[in-house]
Amino acid sequence: MKIGIEGQRLFRVKKHGMDMVALELIRNLQKIDRENEYFIFVAPDEDRSCLQPTDNFHIIELKGGFYPIWEQFALPKAAKKYGCDLLHCTSNTAPINGDIPLIITLHDIIYLEGISLFKKGGTWYQKFGNMYRRYVVPKVVNKSQRIITVSHFEKNRIREFFGFPAEDKRLVAIYNGVSEHFRSVKDTQELTRVKDKYRLPDTYAFFLGNTDPKKNTLGVLRAFSDYLKEGNKPFTLVMLDYERSALETLLREIGDKELINHIHLTGYVVNTDLPSIYSQAELFLYPSLRESFGIPMLEAMKCGTPVITSNTSSMPEVSGDAALIIDPFRPEEIKQAMSRLMSDQALRSELIEKGFIQAEKFSWMNMAQQVLNLYQEIK
Repeated sequence: MKIGIEGQRLFRVKKHGMDMVALELIRNLQKIDRENEYFIFVAPDEDRSCLQPTDNFHIIELKGGFYPIWEQFALPKAAKKYGCDLLHCTSNTAPINGDIPLIITLHDIIYLEGISLFKKGGTWYQKFGNMYRRYVVPKVVNKSQRIITVSHFEKNRIREFFGFPAEDKRLVAIYNGVSEHFRSVKDTQELTRVKDKYRLPDTYAFFLGNTDPKKNTLGVLRAFSDYLKEGNKPFTLVMLDYERSALETLLREIGDKELINHIHLTGYVVNTDLPSIYSQAELFLYPSLRESFGIPMLEAMKCGTPVITSNTSSMPEVSGDAALIIDPFRPEEIKQAMSRLMSDQALRSELIEKGFIQAEKFSWMNMAQQVLNLYQEIK
């Protein structure tokens, strides 16, 4: 069988969540499938070393310009040219036209719920992307042979939103994994190298906030401001890949411009440096308003970092009993959770041990095997 996999953004240097999921899927398929022939369709970019071809895995660089144009025209044309028996689109959207059997990974339908489409916050690029998804996703969902999503919570949301009957077997939940290089880093030279590279403070909490409102950056900043005002054990809030001007806007909104003196912006962090950042953090903040899975929670757990996360959407499903669970809509609860983890060593130790156990339940190899089983069903 000839299988096409869309990996449009795999070669870009600054990869994000869905890019890493697609990359891990392909890398693990390469380990377990020597029989089927694969065509990995990517857009030209700088990081060509992240994925290597093998005898049955061909990497096809497609020009085509802006993402919607690339996806709607260049991708289906190439899939047909290479005789693909099925096409797996990995990042929520897919070509509307074409007669090749389609599998789509629908990570979430947040953009259909309106959480981050036109509400305050988010960049215009994010808003355009959400509008594109709102147009495309309902059309491609109806034509897909299988729809993969990443948690049972999201599976139920998709089923309810599109009105799928309970017996519809097209919709499948397959958990993401966590990469093997995430582990508790003990090498002092490596820890020092990463600390110096990103100018990390001695005592810090790690927060993966961004401009998407669902990440709850405003709520975290309110909680952190109140935490420091109450005279709790001080620490610095480390945030990566966040613009200072965007941060200053949020600090004006909460009325604490001086809080910027307690925040460290690292800029973009290479994925392989993340384990050392997690490992040196006092705690990891993941109090999102809405997530379909939450890979960073598992990354932190594998690195031995206690996690604070939300009681909403998929986060309790993924974190199990290995995180401190809060209501993300109440900054007071985020503040209290930070205070507990900074003062209660027994609680920290308990969550760290549970985190190691919880993270081991998720693997990319298991994910790839389940996806391969779906491919075989469409033969």
